This record gives sequence, structure tokens and C-alpha cells, in this order.
Amino acid sequence: MGKRKREALVTEEETIELPPLPPLVRDSDEPVKKKPKWTNKQRVLVFGSRGMSFRDRHLMDDIRSLLPHSKPEAKKERKDDLRVINEIAEMKNCNKCIYFENKKNKDLYMWVSNVPQGPSVKFLILNAHTMKELKMTGNCLKGSRPFLSFDPAFDEPHWSVMKELFVQSFGTPNHHPKSQPFHDHVLTFSILDNKIWFRNYEILGMDGKLSEIGPRFVLDPIKVFDSSFGGITFWENPHFINPNVMRREKRKVGASKYIKKVHQKEGFKRRAPKEPYRGDPTNEIFQTKPPEEATSSEKQLFIRKKF
Repeated sequence: MGKRKREALVTEEETIELPPLPPLVRDSDEPVKKKPKWTNKQRVLVFGSRGMSFRDRHLMDDIRSLLPHSKPEAKKERKDDLRVINEIAEMKNCNKCIYFENKKNKDLYMWVSNVPQGPSVKFLILNAHTMKELKMTGNCLKGSRPFLSFDPAFDEPHWSVMKELFVQSFGTPNHHPKSQPFHDHVLTFSILDNKIWFRNYEILGMDGKLSEIGPRFVLDPIKVFDSSFGGITFWENPHFINPNVMRREKRKVGASKYIKKVHQKEGFKRRAPKEPYRGDPTNEIFQTKPPEEATSSEKQLFIRKKF
């Protein structure tokens, strides 16, 4: 019998593809080819209107610090149309815009828009607290990329539009020149009572512990438009109450208290007797009067003795 030949084991060596070496001779006028790492070119324009309060201005600065891909701009005049913002964003080479609009020096509105095609959403900011005001224990490196956490209720049609705008506006692009290549904080968007609650947390470790950093605020959505800063209304919030109406109702409650007091006084007057109570007439028997011919010093002495 012949011996069975052993099958030869063929081992395929892993071939590592090395990047091509640069040429030994290169023309000095030829530009250096850059690697196209930064494919997501999202740039966000963050600015506000004239007449903002100090708290609103600090809140806008906090959002700028959270977005390394944001660009600032000078304050916009109130009399200018909102459509002008599209031209400003085009000059700044931005395709997203977060605009803070102040009205009556009391109410702060926030627009999140996709420039210039749309859509855009208008919010009313409630219960805003800045980083310096809260003084939270959390801290994160400036320019780091955040994780975006959304509530499961964002799957509905009108909420999904807002979610996509938040993802493209608050999400820092990968390999951005001003960003850090790691994640150390989380931006959460939760829906409660038909409002969006914004929170910023620091990631303390791999076990999932979080520590709040700030800022914190609540967004009350008003309308969703098909174009940038206007157009056809896609959706309108039926639960939204205008802050002017809320202030008017509050004044009515205060006015009702005053009217109630006035009615009480009028009721006391109607129930009061027509002739006042004079008391016992015999009490005047022992009351004496100073003599008319006495001098002023004697009258004073008489009054002192009496009392």
C-alpha cells in the first residue's frame, strides 16, 4: 500500500495595503490635497434680536458654547423682516439658524430653521436658567461632541420634523476643525405636557452616571412652517396659550380682589344704622369746661389736672 499524501495547507498571508507614497519631486505651485474627512458641512448661525434681557443674552451665549460649529452675528433690528435672516445666513455660509426673538422685553421666542428652503419651527422659551445661574457640579470639555437623546414620542409626524431640525442643528459634525474627537456629555430632549424639556448632562463614567451641567429651558412649540421663517403652516399647537392672554387673566384675578373689597365696603355702609350710637347721655354730667375768662396758662393747668 502506498502512503496517502498529505494535503498541503495553503496559508494566505494578509496583505496590508499601504497608502501611496508622495512623489519625490512636487511642483511648489501645486496645492496639497487634503483628505475629505469633514463630510458633514453643517454650520449654525446663532444670534438674537435687539432688546434682549441679560438672562436671554447669557442663554444664547451658553448655546453658542455648546455648538462648536456655530457662528455669531450682530443683533438684528426689530423693524426688519424675518426673511432678512436667510440672506444673513447665506453671507455667513450657514445652512441652519437658531434665532432668538424678544418681544415686549418679556417674552423670548426661538426659531430653528433650515436655511433657505425650510422647514422652520417657532418656540416660546419658558423657565430658562443659564450655566452661571445654576452653578451645577457637572463639567465637560468645550468643543466635545454630544450624544443626542430624544423621547420616544418624537416618532409622531410633527415631532419628527422638530427632531430632525434638532439633530442637524445641535449635532456637532464629525471631524469638525473646532470640535474634540470624543463624547463626554448628553443633550436630552424630553416631551412632557406638550412641551420640550432641554437638559445637558455630563457623562461621569462607563456605568452611566450623569451630572447636570446646564443650561436648562423648556420649549413650547407654536407652529411649524414649510419654508424658512414663514410660509404655509404645516402644524399649529392647539395647547399653546399666548403669554399676553396669561398676563391678562392674571390681572383680572388681581382686579377681582380689589372689586370684592369695594363691594364689601359698600355692604358695610348699607348695613350701618342711619343714626350713629351716641352712648349714655348721663356721662356728660361730670364733664367740666375751663372758665372762659381764664388765661392760657390757667387753661393749660386745668387741662393737665383734668387728664
